[in-house]
Amino acid sequence: MQMTSREIAEGVEILSEARRKMLAEMEKVIVGQRRVLTSILAGVFSRGHCLLVGVPGLAKTLMVRTLSQILDLSFKRIQFTPDLMPSDITGTDVLEESGGRRSYRFIRGPVFANIILADEINRTPPKTQAALLEAMQERQVTVGQESYRLPEPFFVVATQNPIEQEGTYPLPEAQLDRFMLNVFVDYPDLNEEEKILAMTAAEPDSPPARVLDAADIERLQRVVNSIEISPFVVAYASRLIRATRPLGEGEPAFVSALVEWGAGPRAGQHLIQAARALAAMEGRFNVSTADIRAMAAPVLRHRVSTNFQAQAEGVDSTQVIERLLVEVSEPDVSKYERT
Repeated sequence: MQMTSREIAEGVEILSEARRKMLAEMEKVIVGQRRVLTSILAGVFSRGHCLLVGVPGLAKTLMVRTLSQILDLSFKRIQFTPDLMPSDITGTDVLEESGGRRSYRFIRGPVFANIILADEINRTPPKTQAALLEAMQERQVTVGQESYRLPEPFFVVATQNPIEQEGTYPLPEAQLDRFMLNVFVDYPDLNEEEKILAMTAAEPDSPPARVLDAADIERLQRVVNSIEISPFVVAYASRLIRATRPLGEGEPAFVSALVEWGAGPRAGQHLIQAARALAAMEGRFNVSTADIRAMAAPVLRHRVSTNFQAQAEGVDSTQVIERLLVEVSEPDVSKYERT
């Protein structure tokens, strides 16, 4: 059911205040990482999944666990290892005997939770990685001939270590594309690191408080989906997406020289949704081109593949996107002015 303007306005106000409270609660446990936390929240409120990339020891697991606490959602952590089987994630049918009769009963796996932390997802073979594909895209699990709906809201956060690749199984591009956001978790700055060390072994003054529940989140997801986006902003997002494709229409020359393949239409859809979430969390009722630029790197960096020439020059996909943000111009505004 379509939301009224009043409902959207009230929802944006609630979401903006909730975001402020959520960040304040998370900062009781997490020092810094405001950009990462904002990106994760944008994923939650736009019904997307998130891939966190960072070296060990940067509190990636703690971020997700704390998020589940302040959102009052069920949380499961799955440690991906080379011997993990698909049924260890989805669950399995077991044969039971009662009163002389035998029947199968489905035992649910850890994927049946609101927030799933897929820790070190590239440590397990593709067969097991693929067990998450249906869950992420269709929000259901199929075992045998039966399909089981997953709880709503449903959100997958996967982690990867970018420096240790021996014995890993890189995610197939089709599965990477299911992640709305690819967020780099970087080292803290000097002041943040000193604060982290000072907090070591110290108990927080108070545990993070619950801010929203499942019903609140689903309502706010509908609000985000109702945020207005103008044809002008859509045109800019489309220009940016198309510019990532080599041999496309009017792409910058450096793209053909450095990019193997670019982003597809799903990337554009995710970029629009992430920008909507960012605008709503900041208390705004429409999306600007600044929102598109702010979310471009986490939405596109895993959807743009650089070629051998780029690797030889030390250029990665993030640098390509940063250059595109400089070189891709906004559309002629006069074409979109109301007459």
